[in-house]
Amino acid sequence: MKRSTAKFERVGIIANSGKTSSRSVVREAVKLITKSGREAWCDEETAVAAGIDVARCEHAHALSRKVDFILVCGGDGTMLRVARDLRGARTPLLGLNVGALGFLTDVPSTGLPRALEQLWRGEFTIDRRALMEVVGRAGDRTLRAVALNDFVVSHGVVSRLIEIEVSVDGEVLTTYRGDGLIVSSPTGSTAYSLSAGGAVVCPNAEVFSLTPICPHTLSNRAVIIPLSSQIDVKIVSERLETVLSADGTLLAELNAGDTIRIRRSSDSVRFMHLTGNSFFKTLRHKLHWRGSAI
Repeated sequence: MKRSTAKFERVGIIANSGKTSSRSVVREAVKLITKSGREAWCDEETAVAAGIDVARCEHAHALSRKVDFILVCGGDGTMLRVARDLRGARTPLLGLNVGALGFLTDVPSTGLPRALEQLWRGEFTIDRRALMEVVGRAGDRTLRAVALNDFVVSHGVVSRLIEIEVSVDGEVLTTYRGDGLIVSSPTGSTAYSLSAGGAVVCPNAEVFSLTPICPHTLSNRAVIIPLSSQIDVKIVSERLETVLSADGTLLAELNAGDTIRIRRSSDSVRFMHLTGNSFFKTLRHKLHWRGSAI
């Protein structure tokens, strides 16, 4: 992570068009950016939803090639979607929280004017977050997808134990029996993995977390392995629906004998952080942690 001295001329804005509250935030952002003497750009969907007449691009990746950074207005779900859309792009993202908890959105929507002033003064840092990818086959279908937070193998609509064999770099780790398995990146450690009892991992740590979901064997615990590892997940269960999802989005149904491989992607995404913000500060605030009272 390092402080940047970039000078901004064009600022992109992408919002969750499904959130009514984000539309007014977009309009305020355009007003403030224009007032500062800079250009505001939006993707087509955001511009239409907010009802604004600004320079626009058809989609996020095209927008990233036109602007110096992108304001993402929404919650963590919006940040995840944009991060996947922009994989490999060097344009950094700053999350503006119009959602609830929000570990990926650094700035509350009420703090937009102050945040922009800090950006204009160069008071920010940029860090690079690793993306994950999955490859394999689901029946006769070839799978290839990326995720920022996690890939999850779990049971379908029928709540029954599934059985999956997991290998790391060609060596069998164990066979899990339970509701499923979460393979998360460092960024994703504060998402589903945290809810399932996984460890909180610093975003710049070079590790994967393997977190079982409601394991049938009490000795099964979360396992931390190098981010350079290749993780093979083989479906053992028969006659039970097993599904694969990426960042909460369903990818495919898996059948007995199907094997998928999860590894670090060659692509990454860049996040901006205002000076004074930090991962530990976010944890204390979001999780309501406090120091000792003694």
